[in-house]
Amino acid sequence: MHGEYKMPGGKLVVIDLAVRDGRLADVQLSGDFFLEPDSALDTINRALEGQPEHADEAALAASVRHALSADVMMYGLSPEAIAVAVRRALHREAEA
Repeated sequence: MHGEYKMPGGKLVVIDLAVRDGRLADVQLSGDFFLEPDSALDTINRALEGQPEHADEAALAASVRHALSADVMMYGLSPEAIAVAVRRALHREAEA
């Protein structure tokens, strides 16, 4: 599944994922945003892995926010934008 979201005043957020047994799997975040440190990308992917397929945007954003340490800098990206991209990926699959 694939979802995209252009954050207002920000950058493109892209999510590719699968669903297994009602949970997010194989989550891969990409886009034209910047993260410091680079390892934060893996942290975000791991935070979304295993989340319920029907989790709402607030729950998804909270899981990302709680996984990131205070020193992570996000440029053109937010936990909320990531959550929108995830929900779009899941919504497109439901329509298919």
